[in-house]
Amino acid sequence: MAAVPPPYAPDRPRPGSLERPVNARLYRGTWLLVGLPLLVAAFSVARPAPLPPPTLPPAFDAGNVKALADDLATNHSNRFPGSLGAQQAADWFREKLQPYGLKTSTDRFSTVVAGVGQLQLQNLLAIAPGHSPQKIVVMAHRDNDGTGQGANDNASGTAALVELARTYSVPRGTPTSLTPAHTIVFLSTDGGAFGGLGAMQFLRHSPERHGVVAVINLDAIAGSGRPRIEIGGDTPRTSSGTLLETAASRIAKEAGQGPSRPSVLRQLIDLGFPYSAYEQAPFISRGIAAVTLTTGGDRPPPTGTDTPARLNTVRLGQVGHAAQELLGTLDQGLEFVQGTSSYIYVGSRLIRGWAVELVLMALLLPFLAAAIDLFARCRRRHISLAPALRSYRSRLAFWAFVAALFELFGLLGLWGTGTARPPELTSTAARDWPAFGLVMLGVLALVGWLVARDRLLPRRSATAEEELAGHTAALLCLAALALLVVATNPFALLFLLPSLHAWLWLPNLRESPRWLRAAVVAAGFAGPSLVFGSFAFRYGLGWDAPWYVLKLRAIDYVPFVVVVLIVPWLAGAGQLATLAAGRYAPYPAAEDRPRLGPARRVVRRLVLASRSRRRASEAARRALER
Repeated sequence: MAAVPPPYAPDRPRPGSLERPVNARLYRGTWLLVGLPLLVAAFSVARPAPLPPPTLPPAFDAGNVKALADDLATNHSNRFPGSLGAQQAADWFREKLQPYGLKTSTDRFSTVVAGVGQLQLQNLLAIAPGHSPQKIVVMAHRDNDGTGQGANDNASGTAALVELARTYSVPRGTPTSLTPAHTIVFLSTDGGAFGGLGAMQFLRHSPERHGVVAVINLDAIAGSGRPRIEIGGDTPRTSSGTLLETAASRIAKEAGQGPSRPSVLRQLIDLGFPYSAYEQAPFISRGIAAVTLTTGGDRPPPTGTDTPARLNTVRLGQVGHAAQELLGTLDQGLEFVQGTSSYIYVGSRLIRGWAVELVLMALLLPFLAAAIDLFARCRRRHISLAPALRSYRSRLAFWAFVAALFELFGLLGLWGTGTARPPELTSTAARDWPAFGLVMLGVLALVGWLVARDRLLPRRSATAEEELAGHTAALLCLAALALLVVATNPFALLFLLPSLHAWLWLPNLRESPRWLRAAVVAAGFAGPSLVFGSFAFRYGLGWDAPWYVLKLRAIDYVPFVVVVLIVPWLAGAGQLATLAAGRYAPYPAAEDRPRLGPARRVVRRLVLASRSRRRASEAARRALER
């Protein structure tokens, strides 16, 4: 009778052994639970209906707007905030509105721009009173970076703002008069090219900020590119779905096709790491429905090519007419625009943000189940995790020390100062880092690492049980980190999930080739690479992308909680990378540690050396006296 072969080949480790401790069957089975949130997300898909078009005659004169944009870009090409050209551009705006009887008020303010310094700016406001005190803001920034004419960005938007103000300034009672149902604020901002400084000033200090329920921002609307709608904020929120679909419908009517839309991945990145250089962002973060109509890209066009000769009159008329109809629509049905929310839009349909968050949280379940099972296996084998957790603690302390140094240098002004708004993408703010501060940070970080590594150096080969404890401790700490991310911004799980699911299998690859382990460790960095890749390619920053992201934190645009979450992730990555490289050592027991700590040993050596030199000097002096 033939012998029954064993269920596993003799050279293949059994599941649950030290060589294959991760329960693959449990991991695969838990993926079935992800199907339920996906089903819920499918049923959460909605298709908001656009508001009906307004009942008003077309009055947007594209030819007049093109002439205004040419005039502003040609005669006031340098509109750098605080410059003489900026003051002349403000006088130009007042002059163009004067014939229409709209009183223009000025809001002067001062702010510090990262990489530039202190600037004096001014917002200009003109108000068309309506029957309701609720306000609709139509805005455009009139400044530029001073290196080009800024014809499209943003003389085109400023000229369109003047034309829309003219439409609502026709004397009441005439056949073409427009009596708005809501109060309309025409806002010409300053500092828009530097991260929406004027928009933030309006939200914080303008008396007209109260009662604002919708915002239409016009920015670079005369380019040859396909119209776009920007709806992102500084927080994981997006504009009203009704406002989005209404704006898209008006653009489709005028341009013959709907606006371009970012991919689902780009939308998830924007929710996980909120960032927008357009001026709708501060309003959305305050819960106000806002959209930006533009033909520009994520990065401003090269300054040398943004000339009046390149303005597209046809596109200017299309977006201008769409903006006028959108304004009329909101004036008629503003009560149907419901603030802000979070969602992913695919075509003309929306997937609710809470459903997307539910799916992302469900994707944690296979990792959590396998990590907890791994902990249970260690408990059954009586493998102590305390030394591994202490090793993780040492790495955590080192990265916390580096982060604290970075924050301290920021408080001391070594990284420069600036308002918490995104620096201009074409500026040197990302590259303008002081060499002294970087050197000091590097030196102090090196000292901190020399102190921390004293307890992390391998003094002997780690046993299989100790390596399993090292993996388990790091994975459990990453699991706790994932729960903290869920409590702060569940969309940010997009950046954490690749490392969790890749690094979970490192305990099973302990005997695998080193290149394979290195590849798995590298795969865990795919999440953070999404952020830096977005800034590098989408915003055209290239290798300056990491520096720009650090600058966002230095000026406090990125909240401090992000630093708190990154530190434990770096500690876990360091421990797992050390294990993969075969350089891991558990935290030594008390009897295995030197009597003095590393810092005290250095001090002791210095003291003994000083005493030795002093004794030698005294001996030499006595010899001379004899």
